[in-house]
Amino acid sequence: MNFISHSEIETENIAADLAGDIHNGDVLLLHGNLGAGKTVFARSLIRTLSDAPKLEVPSPTFTLVQTYEAQDLRLWHFDLYRLEDPEEIYELGWEEALSDGIVLVEWPERLGALKPARYLDIHISAGENDDEQRNIEIIRHDPA
Repeated sequence: MNFISHSEIETENIAADLAGDIHNGDVLLLHGNLGAGKTVFARSLIRTLSDAPKLEVPSPTFTLVQTYEAQDLRLWHFDLYRLEDPEEIYELGWEEALSDGIVLVEWPERLGALKPARYLDIHISAGENDDEQRNIEIIRHDPA
């Protein structure tokens, strides 16, 4: 699926629409440069899945992981930008996250070989001639 967003609000709406297709056990890998909109996308998805439009959803840049309770499941939001070794993710509850809810990962390339076999790749990139435009590509990888 490919989308073009012309504002943060449109990016939030794309994420909110995707929330209807997200289920317990899903892993979403958010790719993009600094400032691309990964956290904006994740925040909207978390708020929608939590049914809490005003929920405070800070970037987990410094904490590396934030968790949220949403109805009958837990949401895990990882930001791996500061991770130096993929093995460090185990200290953040990675195994528990994969068995307990929905997982969102910013900077997933830092996972190395620990990337799960089943996931959604979400690539967010800036438009060429418009600073506000974002190109959002969503690809489901399911080897089953």
